[in-house]
Amino acid sequence: MTQSPESLCHALIDAAIAAGADGADAMAAEGQSVSIEVREGALEHAERSEGTDLGLRVFVGRQQALVSSSDMRPETLIAMAERAVAMAREAPEDPYAGLADPSQLIKSWDMAAFELEDSAPEPAPETLKQDALAAEAACQAIEGISQVQSAGAGYGTHTVHLAASNGFSGGYRRSSRSLSCVGIAGTGSGMERDHDGDSRTFHSDMRSADEIGRTAGQRAVERLQARKPDTGSYPVLFDERISSSLIGHLLSAANGAMIARGSSWLKDSMGEQVLPTNLSVIEDPFRPRIAGSRPFDGEGLATHRRAIVEDGRLTGWTLDLASARKLGLESSGNAVRGIGSVPSPSNWNIELTPGDQSRQELIRSMGSGLLVTSMIGSTINPNNGDYSRGASGFWVENGEICYPVNECTIAGNLRDMLMRIIPANDARSYLSRVVPSLLIEGMTLAGK
Repeated sequence: MTQSPESLCHALIDAAIAAGADGADAMAAEGQSVSIEVREGALEHAERSEGTDLGLRVFVGRQQALVSSSDMRPETLIAMAERAVAMAREAPEDPYAGLADPSQLIKSWDMAAFELEDSAPEPAPETLKQDALAAEAACQAIEGISQVQSAGAGYGTHTVHLAASNGFSGGYRRSSRSLSCVGIAGTGSGMERDHDGDSRTFHSDMRSADEIGRTAGQRAVERLQARKPDTGSYPVLFDERISSSLIGHLLSAANGAMIARGSSWLKDSMGEQVLPTNLSVIEDPFRPRIAGSRPFDGEGLATHRRAIVEDGRLTGWTLDLASARKLGLESSGNAVRGIGSVPSPSNWNIELTPGDQSRQELIRSMGSGLLVTSMIGSTINPNNGDYSRGASGFWVENGEICYPVNECTIAGNLRDMLMRIIPANDARSYLSRVVPSLLIEGMTLAGK
């Protein structure tokens, strides 16, 4: 009889203690997914996958080791535990490693309030195929589209359970439905490509296949006959599609692991102003139907709604137990744990304070500058925040979009850039990172 993820976790912990571990935690992830891709009106690829993966971390004193497997046989669980304990005995001591104290653990939670699983039945492969075909047809119908590179739909469920010898045991189940389309416009060396897509917990929340395909096609056509912009210093507007990457760099610099290593440009900035005074960055793990929501973290601690930046000032690091111990602080409940990796700090759902202007109003206020809609590559110096990325998008002249641009580089320093951001009000509220388009004056642009 197939064991549940919960029973597998407890079996692993029991085996670890029997093998000589002083403590242990275990994670089991059970998932299934279906993906469909179409091309030129016909099925191109169909795939279904199912599986269960197991991860076990053991402690012998302050020594730890981690093993993983996808074999659920009882003899394998015992072998995993024995191997992990033997590895831990050979590992160097880590004074900051260890499970949470029982007093730190979450006591109770209401899983239903998070709405992480769609109650609708699993869609048939034919339904996914028809969604993909509809997106492909809508994209192909856009004048100027030479071909649709791909259109695909998918569905999946994922059950995760975490248990530890300190008494914690908890899990949840998620579902996801996705649809995407990539269109190609033009021919030969003048071809341009762009995409659109949507991924939601509930199918009823998804945008229509026609809208996704049409948007992918329109975006690709708009990129035709791109030019290199002039080199100089210009205002740059980061489109809402990619603006969250800027806040992501801020979050990375406030990550407790980076701070503990002393390798962050924010390491001495606690309490200092890092954004304009009217802006805050709020982390909220309790938003229903959102991928980044969860009641507890990867170490069994309760998650919390908190302000990482409040009125422009940095208020706290993102911490798991190990990084908190290194810094002499308390965990912020932000540990993520993978099957084959030890816990590390990471963020949940993030929202930046919106502005009071629309994207179009910011474009009009730019004068001459660059609207960035996609970026490639990345050169970020984590120690001083120096920033350089390849970019493409549209040139703005006299407050109007004039023509597409590509093959340029935008550069600056993150500390200076973030202090000058002006947000629009166009963020998509259903994303895990709710960040609007962001205007930054005076960035260095390298073109022709």
